[in-house]
Amino acid sequence: MNISTDTDFFGTIDDHRWAAQFTVLSYKSGGQTLIPHGFFRNWLGNEPDFGQFTIGRCSGIGIGSQAKYDSTAQHLQIGRYVSGGANLRFILNGQHDMRTISTYLLALGGMGLENSPIPQYADTVIKNDVWIGDEAMILGGAVIENGCVIGARTLVPPNFRSEPYGIYAGTPARLLRFRFSEEVRAALLALAWWELPLSWIRENNAHFLQNMTADDGEALRVIAELAESKRRHLEAGAGAAHPHKDDHV
Repeated sequence: MNISTDTDFFGTIDDHRWAAQFTVLSYKSGGQTLIPHGFFRNWLGNEPDFGQFTIGRCSGIGIGSQAKYDSTAQHLQIGRYVSGGANLRFILNGQHDMRTISTYLLALGGMGLENSPIPQYADTVIKNDVWIGDEAMILGGAVIENGCVIGARTLVPPNFRSEPYGIYAGTPARLLRFRFSEEVRAALLALAWWELPLSWIRENNAHFLQNMTADDGEALRVIAELAESKRRHLEAGAGAAHPHKDDHV
């Protein structure tokens, strides 16, 4: 399995208090990422030696979760500040061709039998600041946009595309409501706070504690102050580490 993360990846923390349950990734700019042991599996239940997985800083996937890879065509991408619950399932493939007489993979029967090529999903993408509840199942080709909430035991169908900051639940997943008003959502997407280092978040920590649903005017004022702080930060030359992930674990 080819695992990549943010460019300031520092190494794994083998003596972390949760190391028995997770591979713990650390970063020079701060923060940790948690990947549960046994997360990557093929259809035989073994850890695959193929496939690509990308995960950003400060994301974590819960105990008992699995991502099923069946070919090198599949890529699971998880952004920054993603909170994954326990026993999640990312079914990146497992498709059968429904256009032929039988859905059975005839090659498994031996005797030189052949079946049509197995259909492949597109990449599965979980963007930034997403919260996924326990036992949710996400099928291949889904794209979960920034700021979304996926309820416990939700089934996200294949090739699903969410709206930013939407709250989804059900089987299949359906939009229940948005976390914020349209104007606040647009301002948050423009801010893209997850691209900034933890040191910037620490400097502005109080803003992250505000109730952003009580008054849109106040929420927009908070976001405007954060946008100004971001501008000053960038002009000061510290730079924002974009969620570019090419360091390998």
